[in-house]
Amino acid sequence: MFSHVTIGTNDMVKAQAFYDDTLAPLGLARLVAYPEATGYGPQGSRPQLWVLRPLDKQPASIGNGITIGLDAPSRAAVDAAYAAARQRGAKDEGAPGLRLHYHPNYYGAYVRDLDGNKLCIVCHTPA
Repeated sequence: MFSHVTIGTNDMVKAQAFYDDTLAPLGLARLVAYPEATGYGPQGSRPQLWVLRPLDKQPASIGNGITIGLDAPSRAAVDAAYAAARQRGAKDEGAPGLRLHYHPNYYGAYVRDLDGNKLCIVCHTPA
């Protein structure tokens, strides 16, 4: 349904290190890097998640109510991505665990990246 998603940053170098480590357990890698934008996706595909400096040259800021949901292949991948994000300075917004109010197999974790963007890392399959 989506072509791509963009996330604003004010520090590309720190953002690249953060997303390189956080996305690796999800099978996502840095596919392209430009001075103002870095694109991530599965190897052999096109970038679908872009981390960039805002095009209007204003500081990046968070959007109230916006959460970027990242699909994880397993619950272990949720745990690993969450741990990597926290090690790189992410703010905890909900440790890994079942969220039964969504559905019986919703295993997710929530963090805010270095610029305050909210990320959900989620696996929808049974353990």
